[in-house]
Amino acid sequence: MHGYQQNRWVVGNPVSGVDGGLRLFCFNHAGGGPGFFRPWCKALAPDVDVRPIQLPGRESRFDEPPYRRMDQLLEPLCAALGQYLDRPYALFGHSMGAVVAYEVARRFSEGHRPAPSCLMVSGRRGPGVPSRHRLLRALPDKEFLAEVGRLGGIPREVLEQPDLVDLVLPTLRADYELAETYRPLPGTRLACPVVAYMGAGDPEVDRCGVEGWRQETTGEFALRVFPGDHFYLKGARPDVLRAVRRDICGVAATAT
Repeated sequence: MHGYQQNRWVVGNPVSGVDGGLRLFCFNHAGGGPGFFRPWCKALAPDVDVRPIQLPGRESRFDEPPYRRMDQLLEPLCAALGQYLDRPYALFGHSMGAVVAYEVARRFSEGHRPAPSCLMVSGRRGPGVPSRHRLLRALPDKEFLAEVGRLGGIPREVLEQPDLVDLVLPTLRADYELAETYRPLPGTRLACPVVAYMGAGDPEVDRCGVEGWRQETTGEFALRVFPGDHFYLKGARPDVLRAVRRDICGVAATAT
């Protein structure tokens, strides 16, 4: 892993030759894993070193209990990321991952470690915007899975296999508990640019809610709207990745 002390939080970039450029930490949605962002590694190389974040309770960390509260997650997560801040970096988070990335950005902006050059948030209302939807975490299993499946975050073939459902359900419920109980932790507004992304047909958030991210920074703010639903960014979608590259590389060029 290019000389870094290996840890289970940061997934190595499988693309050879990505030793320079800006680093991009990617945080997934509830129930998701780092595999969601793996197509970005090759697509954004060599300008961007994509590093998906792997939270406990999924993929190779399946043996670890998932976190249910943001304040408990933040400390070990930031400690693991510290060794990777040796170059300019940005953060991208989708849905639940948006608020995780946001709190990481705030923590690093307040301390002695380098602050992010940019925060990109996707598919999530601003932290100060109240939710318009009912809470899902306490629903019975069948109803809970139906609501989660409606958004398209879990493959249908998984939902149709009871054994697989039993495996993913505890982490999925824990993630929803973390996302639905989240309230901004104490701290100040960001100074870095914030770019908010969303799908035009997202049933979870509307443009007004995503615009709420404007209030979270004293720096520049931009909103990007793409065709699609809550998971408009699946795979290596060219228009989304062009925007990501333009946003983070443009900020890096301005800073030099």
